[in-house]
Amino acid sequence: MKSHWSINWHEVRVAKDMDNLYKSLFLPLLWAAVILFVIFYPMLISIYVFLPLLIGVMGYILILGIEKEKLHYILISLLYFVNLEVNLSLPFFLIFISTLLVYVLFYHTLIYFRDCLICRPVLSVLLIDFVYLGSLLFYDFVFQTQSIVLDNMLLYSLIVDLLIVVIL
Repeated sequence: MKSHWSINWHEVRVAKDMDNLYKSLFLPLLWAAVILFVIFYPMLISIYVFLPLLIGVMGYILILGIEKEKLHYILISLLYFVNLEVNLSLPFFLIFISTLLVYVLFYHTLIYFRDCLICRPVLSVLLIDFVYLGSLLFYDFVFQTQSIVLDNMLLYSLIVDLLIVVIL
């Protein structure tokens, strides 16, 4: 008579094989979706102006990549930044420089919020967005250009940035 607690090793092996199959199918699809998003989303932003810029989210991913030493996070965010700046005719590498300024000057002081799971990402996104906006306005002032218009769409982009980083 078979015990209720006996282990069926065949079922364990099949479950392990299904897990490996799931991982081998899921990871390439995930990477394909991420690459397609990074390449095509900035192009869609240039066409549909109501889409959020996601500068803060990608900046936070860049900071996480630097902090956790994950090269793919850094490369994905850099590719997104360059693609966004090219498609929207923004100053080249200004988002990257602004994000690095936030990381060097402010991010390590946010370590005091380690018990709050949402505080660090939300404050990081706010700082990245405001430092980028300030540096972009300074760039516009120095070179007498108009790269961005301050309106409700910018506020909408900031709110969506914050919501996405809270969800992640």
